[in-house]
Amino acid sequence: MKVAEIGDNCIDVYERIGKKYPTGNVVDTGVNLQKLGIPVSIISTTGNDGNGTWMVETLKKEGLDISHLKIGNGMTAVTYMDVDGKDRVHGEYVEGVLENMVFDEEDIAFAASHDLVHTALWGKAEKALPAIAAKGTPIAFDYADRLDHPLVEETLPFVTYGFFSYHGGRDEKIETFLKDKVERGMKLAVATFGEEGSLAWDGLRFYSCGIVETEVTNTVGAGDSFIAGVLYGILNQLPIEECLKKGAETAASVVAVFEPWVQ
Repeated sequence: MKVAEIGDNCIDVYERIGKKYPTGNVVDTGVNLQKLGIPVSIISTTGNDGNGTWMVETLKKEGLDISHLKIGNGMTAVTYMDVDGKDRVHGEYVEGVLENMVFDEEDIAFAASHDLVHTALWGKAEKALPAIAAKGTPIAFDYADRLDHPLVEETLPFVTYGFFSYHGGRDEKIETFLKDKVERGMKLAVATFGEEGSLAWDGLRFYSCGIVETEVTNTVGAGDSFIAGVLYGILNQLPIEECLKKGAETAASVVAVFEPWVQ
């Protein structure tokens, strides 16, 4: 079993409190999967600056396959962050080398050789998905809270497992939304509600799961770690209820620290 993470990587910088760390949607999900025992490959582009060196060294240390992590000529992407209580606040995003990131035929073939491919809304991998899906490789996609983003419709025919963040809690709107996505192509559609847990639809019934109580230090990485836990369960053919529970457990361990994964 192995997973390919294709998409973004960046450095989150908390200038006001003097913290920073390597991150990015697919990096966080990938490292959390690796820590759960699933071998992970990262397909992305980082910069040839000090932050890029830090990214490469970090992913090596965590044991990920970085054979398809390209080094671009320029700065590594940076997101300037702040905190409001225990919640993260996104500030300016400097795209750096990700502005010109592309995935070539070799990247696509390499991704498709894995048991599962995961990407996210800002990963710029949407153009690669048709070719990956054509090879029969399942695809997981993190749409964050952008339920009405054009990429939801554009990628729907190619995505097996869709993940969405929804701020309204379980209601008729999100239930209808999840049903629609499975009816039109996905195998499983999952929504997370923060402290109210998660909900999934597989075409037959809904599955819900609460959170795992923990002392929250910072909510950074909660979504990516939840997805890692769910994908771990899927890859191990666990029942959907157990997949959601694994996601909740993984997220609980991450929000207890001020990092996107447990060191």
